[in-house]
Amino acid sequence: MILGFLGTVISLERAVGLGRAWAWSAPIVSAVAVVMLLLGATETGLVLLLVAGLLLSVVYGAALTVGRWPAYLVVESLGAIAWLIAVGALLASSLVARAVPAMASFLVLTIVGERLELSRMGPDNTPGRRRAVVVASAAVLMTAAVAAWFPQLGARIAGACLVVLAAASAAGDIARRTVRRGGVTAYMAVAILSGYVWLALAGVLWIGGGLTPGSSLYDPSIHSLFIGFVLSMILAHAPVIVPAVAAIQLPFRRSWWAALVLLHLTLAARVAGALVGSGPLKTWGGVGNVAALALFIVLAAASGASTAKEARR
Repeated sequence: MILGFLGTVISLERAVGLGRAWAWSAPIVSAVAVVMLLLGATETGLVLLLVAGLLLSVVYGAALTVGRWPAYLVVESLGAIAWLIAVGALLASSLVARAVPAMASFLVLTIVGERLELSRMGPDNTPGRRRAVVVASAAVLMTAAVAAWFPQLGARIAGACLVVLAAASAAGDIARRTVRRGGVTAYMAVAILSGYVWLALAGVLWIGGGLTPGSSLYDPSIHSLFIGFVLSMILAHAPVIVPAVAAIQLPFRRSWWAALVLLHLTLAARVAGALVGSGPLKTWGGVGNVAALALFIVLAAASGASTAKEARR
């Protein structure tokens, strides 16, 4: 899901942005890797994922040579390096928990970099703030690398870095100013700001030893980041990313709020259930997470289909 599906989508987006034919090799290799993993060829799949990560790093390198090393591209490039660390950890050890901080860093740094790019014209995006985000991102990457070899120590330090990164990124994000505008702008802003809250909570849980497999904090530590932050950001950017990558118009509908609210409410129930030891609350919260994602897919598909129908007319 993380390196295969989302890795392929992110690589595809980068290939479209770079506009070079060879850049498509990254998402193609990543997609083939997923097929190999599903067929049970684990080692081959992981090696292909490593190759895909290297190709994505080259794509970022090509993009950096064109400009003046903008902060957002630097942060996203660090995310590509996190991909390589994650796959390296998976190849070196069968313990997935060792790779979790690096896999999380890949998505977190990619998203933070994109938010830095989209907020670059905002009044709060000062040079000092950009430097703070870059430094915090580098710290997240380094501690994720440490966690691959020293899981407990690395994860705790990485959690502290995530809290700092969430605060630095949210402080200058233009979503703080657009949340009152209504329509799709408010929808995106609420999803983005909510994501930062979940990212900070994940960091706090990591500091408390939440990434210890089998502990009561493991589930909320994982899902507060991958669902609360990552999925909320995906829902926020869907109206922008889908048209850019797939050339499919996806106009905003007010019904999308239902999926977003359901996602955060059920995740809160899931986390609360794990923290207080309530199995049913945790289970139904997880079911609600799936229902929220399914609802958004249905609503987004209906929106795209209606637009396509109007275009044909």
